[in-house]
Amino acid sequence: MRAILLAGAAALALSACDDAPAAEQHGANPNLPAPHRGLLPDMTIPRPASWGNDRPTVPPGYTIQAIATDLRIPRQTLVLPNGDILVTEGTGGQGAPRLNPKAFIAGIIKSWGKTSVPGGNRLTLLRDADGDGTYESRTVFASNLNGPYGLALVDNNLYVANQDALVRFDYRAGQTEASGPPTLVTNLPAAVNHHWTKSLAASPDGRFLYVGIGSNSNITERGMDVEIDRAMVWEVDRQTGAHRPYATGLRNPTALAIQPGSGQLWAVANERDEIGPDLVPDYLTSVREGGFYGWPYSYWGQNVDTRVRPQNPERVAAAIAPDYALGAHVAALGVAFSAPAMGATFADGVFVGQHGSWNRDNPVGYKVVFVPFRDGRPSGDPVDVVSGFLNGEGNTRGRPVGVSVDPRGALIVADDLSNTVWRVTPSR
Repeated sequence: MRAILLAGAAALALSACDDAPAAEQHGANPNLPAPHRGLLPDMTIPRPASWGNDRPTVPPGYTIQAIATDLRIPRQTLVLPNGDILVTEGTGGQGAPRLNPKAFIAGIIKSWGKTSVPGGNRLTLLRDADGDGTYESRTVFASNLNGPYGLALVDNNLYVANQDALVRFDYRAGQTEASGPPTLVTNLPAAVNHHWTKSLAASPDGRFLYVGIGSNSNITERGMDVEIDRAMVWEVDRQTGAHRPYATGLRNPTALAIQPGSGQLWAVANERDEIGPDLVPDYLTSVREGGFYGWPYSYWGQNVDTRVRPQNPERVAAAIAPDYALGAHVAALGVAFSAPAMGATFADGVFVGQHGSWNRDNPVGYKVVFVPFRDGRPSGDPVDVVSGFLNGEGNTRGRPVGVSVDPRGALIVADDLSNTVWRVTPSR
């Protein structure tokens, strides 16, 4: 069966152009080649491999260690004020129907790059009681969740964005298990759930929660009715659950973060597929209240996607270009602002977890990068911080998802292929 699928995929992919890679796709002004389409996009996904005695590569002067292994699909992490780490584990969206043979084949190929471990649908708490960097305690904080992903803590309230609902747990410092079942804050769009992850951040004053909700398609091939309330960031009143669109036209805002000092909301987003290996760059951007970021009608500002019907020139004219291109198909799934304790090289900027591509011949992503900032804005090329996930045989030993920064000086990385949480620290 696998051989048949591979042969079919290869034959269909031959109809696509094989352009040379685009020159530079990082920064505010990425090089955007002309779009091209085939019966199938280029599809090469590295197969899972074991770390053995190896571990990811970090820059000189830094060390990395696994602080939790044998998890059940870790996604995002949250460093609590007392230093404990919460990890969401799980998966969702399996009910999204395949629309055509192309989607069926793509779904099979993407599945080859995933773990065989079932999702935990839980929160796990990691504790390093003596501060030596070894998290000797691990407990299930809450179970029976539904595709948990985003996390936020406001006062004594812990918020979890499941794939179908935003919920709240009471939290007191030091507890290792939830004191009871969660309370519903508001339901979230869950029909189809082609993009099921729901990212989460809290406003600096704690009044609002921001929820990133992905589209239900690549470019509206399921129709616009299933895109209601999707491809946007919601602003949710955390007391009442009332919500409104805060920003729209973001195809899949997979992670959100608040910039220290300014209080500005930032996001990483995954852009559309099937118009070439070098389109469209995934991106990092500040999220403007009321802003429209193009999906589905255009990309990177006013670059029209001619596949979308009907066209909407008025919306295209209003589309905002993102702040910073991360590269096409890197699948950015994590973002976190750094802190001075991470060392001078990484003191000002954001870490971005890149899950890795599936729809280009030469895989990209599969690492954590640092985007330097200057005067509050991205400035300069991304720097590899955690790499080495891809091995010499074209397979991968891990896939980074969420990233968090412990202000005491550690980068926390969730890896949902090796089912590991990694901790990166400056050498003391």
